Order: sequence, then C-alpha cells, then structure tokens
Amino acid sequence: MTRITVALIFGGRSTEHEISIISAKAIAANISTEHYKVIPIYITREGHWLCDGIARKILQLDLSDLLRSSSPEATAATLRDMVEDAAQKPFDLDFRAVGVEVAFLTLHGSYGEDGRVQGFLDTCDIRYTGCGVLASALTMDKALTKLCIADTGIAVAPSITLFSADYLANPEGTHALIEQQFEYPFFIKPASLGSSIGISKVHHGGQLPSALEGACSLDAKVLVEKAMRGREIEVAVLGNEQPVVSVCGEIEPGSDFYDYQDKYMHNTAKLFIPARLTVKMQEEVRAAALKAYKALGCRGMSRIDFFVDEQAGTIILNEVNTIPGFTDISMYPRLMDASGIPFPELAERLLQLALETIRP
Repeated sequence: MTRITVALIFGGRSTEHEISIISAKAIAANISTEHYKVIPIYITREGHWLCDGIARKILQLDLSDLLRSSSPEATAATLRDMVEDAAQKPFDLDFRAVGVEVAFLTLHGSYGEDGRVQGFLDTCDIRYTGCGVLASALTMDKALTKLCIADTGIAVAPSITLFSADYLANPEGTHALIEQQFEYPFFIKPASLGSSIGISKVHHGGQLPSALEGACSLDAKVLVEKAMRGREIEVAVLGNEQPVVSVCGEIEPGSDFYDYQDKYMHNTAKLFIPARLTVKMQEEVRAAALKAYKALGCRGMSRIDFFVDEQAGTIILNEVNTIPGFTDISMYPRLMDASGIPFPELAERLLQLALETIRP
C-alpha cells in the first residue's frame, strides 16, 4: 500500500506557539503510520519553516511538563536554543518536492488559525485539515463572529469593540465609556487571540487600566464583554457537508475563569463529560452548535463554546475555535472520544475530510 504523505505543520508566530507543539505531538502519536507518512514542519516564532530534523526533536519534548514546572519565557528560550544549536537550513516551501499531499494544521492563533496559512496552502494547491480561509479569518475575530452569530438568532454576550490606538490616545475617555455601559465585573479580551491569552476579568475600576493595557499590547482590537452567568459548555463538531456533533462537555474553572494558567500550567480545572445539564438542554446546545458551524461556513472541525444558564433557560455562544487544542487536557478530542470517535479515528477522519474538500 502506498502511504499518503502528510505535512504536520506546527509552532508558528502566535502567542500559542507552545500549545501548538503539544497538540502536534499528540496528533503525530495518533496518525496511522500504516496509511500515512508524516513529515513534521516546525515554524519558529520568527516565521522560519524548518522541516524534519529539528522538527522531530521538538516533537519529542515534553512541553506540557516544562510549562508546568517552568515558565512560558523559559520554555521559549529552550526552543530558541534548540533551533540555534541545530543550525538547520530553512524549508524552501516546495511541498511537491517532498511529496506532500495534505497538511495537518495544528497552528493555534494568529498566523495559523486566522486564514493566512490556509490561503497560502490554497495557492500551493495543498489540501489541509480544518476550515477554509473565510471561516478561519471570520471566527478568529471575536467581534465579527458575534455579529454573524447574532444574525442567526443565537444569543451572544453584550459587548463593545475598542481599537487599541483609540484607547492609547484617550485612556480616561475610554474608561468612562466602559463604566457608563457595563457594571462590574466584566471581561476585557483581545479580539483575535486564543487559549485565553490576554483576557482579564475586571472586578473594579482599579483593575481596568492594566487589563486594557495588557489586551491592547497584544491586539489592535479589544472587546469589553459582559460577564455571563452559567456553566461553561463546549461542543466538538466534525465534518464537511454532513457534520456530526459531539456530546456536551463542561468546564469548571479552577480560578476566577478558565485562563491560560488554569488550562496549561496549574491544571486545576475540572472537566465533566457529559456536561451536567438535562438531556433537553444538551440537545438545544448541540443544535445551536451545529447551526453556528453551518452559518459560519466551517468545514473539517471546530469547537464551539457556550455559557448555559439552565434555570434561566439561556444559551449564550462564547466563541468558535477552528483549530482547537489537541493536548492531553483538550476538550475536542475528549468530546469526540466520548461520542464514539477515539483519537486515532479522529485523526484519520480529519485527514480524509481534508482530502475530499474541493478548495477554490
């Protein structure tokens, strides 16, 4: 049997660099070596593409343990040192020369999940896992996602969008505007980052300047969003024209909210699969997830997150992730496993969905 050659692309220029590596390691361990030949391609923080040698060494690292025992800065330094010591020639981006037929993308955040790499691969006529350019770009922007989702009739949290340049030009005026429209607590979020990076829950006016400065330093656009009551519910969706929806999962944060430290360093959050909701409410959440997936033009996969207040009967869409995490604590593979699709089968399905997709 002739094996299909897969480029496993990970790393990247985003703040979720390390999480991408951890996801790629899990994917590599679950792709069938009988049916596929995997060529790892590592993108450094500086945007250099490195193929095979150093990429394989980086996949062998236990970055989950390193993040928990060290710090993001120390982890980044370790990766830089490895690349410098390897002194490897950059990949020349000739996918056909190495026989690549499909790319498995585990690039989280900017320069990977936002449509840029997808557009590049379309130009190169290389199939890839996950959503296309439009859905990737749209869902990466939380503000634009809210506009599109609200048009479907699915509820979203009340919010306003600020531009970082406007805030920096008039901090006091921005503080006054926010406090006129929102009661404490509320959230400050960079519009286009994932893994809860840069998000702050603001409880009083003394916390507002630092929260805004932190978010504005990471993104040109920032959301101020009402804090919603309810359970944090996540749903995994898989497929192209006929997507399947997983059971509902629930996250009980170990801190004030489910932030980066809670996800990847402290590991104190509790996960419940299935979610602690009635069967009726779970079905309503799953229907909302499918509706959102189709409305946004998603393909391949997405994880769709909600706030659900069962007493009030409200389902609020929080965000859509088109390249969800595949780490040892990530909900997407766990939800699919609980729905009868174990990790190796999930990897197989994602590759087959990519290969059957007709790209423009």
